[in-house]
Order: sequence, then structure tokens, then C-alpha cells
Amino acid sequence: MEMEQRIATTNRVTKETDIALTLNLDGSGVNHIDTGVGFFNHMLDGFARHGLFDLDVVVKGDLDVDTHHSIEDCGIVLGETIAKAVGDKKAIKRYGSFILPMDEALILCAVDLCGRPYFSYDVQFTDPKMGEMDTTMVQEFFYAVSYSAAMNLHLKQISGRNDHHIAEACFKAFGKALDAATMYEERLNGTVWSTKGTLGT
Repeated sequence: MEMEQRIATTNRVTKETDIALTLNLDGSGVNHIDTGVGFFNHMLDGFARHGLFDLDVVVKGDLDVDTHHSIEDCGIVLGETIAKAVGDKKAIKRYGSFILPMDEALILCAVDLCGRPYFSYDVQFTDPKMGEMDTTMVQEFFYAVSYSAAMNLHLKQISGRNDHHIAEACFKAFGKALDAATMYEERLNGTVWSTKGTLGT
């Protein structure tokens, strides 16, 4: 099967954020990320590099309030862009999962690009912040991604003590799982992998 590069762009402007994001699912991990939140930049870099996605994102948000709107809205935009880039989902594997170790932390991530949003989250942090990013925003970000992309997304912490390691393992595991789910399966001969013959219903 001849592959076309799956690239999509989303621009979203509200009173709280102005976000421009471009995603190439068939990239090599090259990225330019400027969210205004240093730790979040680091997390998105791990997602892109380990998923082999080319990612260009600029977020201008109301950081004078806090990081919430910038990170949550970025999740919404990333989810929308994933959905656009995946397109009709013909011949993709649809499911992807990865168990990622990072020192003492071990995170499981599983993805189903089924067209029906569902988010399951079982991750615990010790401190309220990592850099300037609230630890609660890890959950908010992935919730926003899963619902705006209409994907089934599970994140489960198997072990871990260090908040940085736990968060980074979540983002990297998501990149690896999403990469697996968006890969092509030639044996499908261009059809959708579903017993119903369609996804999202």
C-alpha cells in the first residue's frame, strides 16, 4: 500500500488561548513547541519524539491566570488534529498499547481509535507542581485529547515515585501507543478494522 503523509493543522482562538498546531503522523519526531510552559514543552517533545510525529505547536495563553487553559486547550487542539490526520481510518491498526519504563516509573497506555471517546486514568502524583505545571493538568490534558479525538484512551500507573518520571512516561507511552494505532495494516486492503464495517457508531 502506498502511503500518503497524513498531515493536519488546527487553529483555535478563544478569549483565553490562541493555538496553532500542525501534526504529521508519518514524521520522524522533529518538533517545534512553544506553549509558554517549560515543563509542558518537555512533555510534548517526548510525545512527538517517541511517537515519531512531526509536531509544530504555538500556544499563547492567559498564563497570568495559571497554566490550566493553555494546557487543556492544547489537548483539545491536539485531539482535533489527530482526528483530522487519521482521516477515514481505512487500513490502520486502530489499536495500540505500550508499557513504558522510566527509571522506577512504569506506565501503561492503551489507545483505540474507535470514534467513541472514553478516558480511564489511574495515575498518582505526590507534589502539586512540576516546574510551573500543575500535576492535575496531566489528567486534564489527556481527557481533552481523548474526547476531542473521539478515542478510547487508558493511562495506568503500574509503579513510580518521582513525579517527573511518571508524567514523562505518560506522554512517551501515549506517543508510542498512538504510533502503533495509526500504523497501516496491509492485510486490511484499505478497509476499516471493525466488525461493524464502520467506526464511531
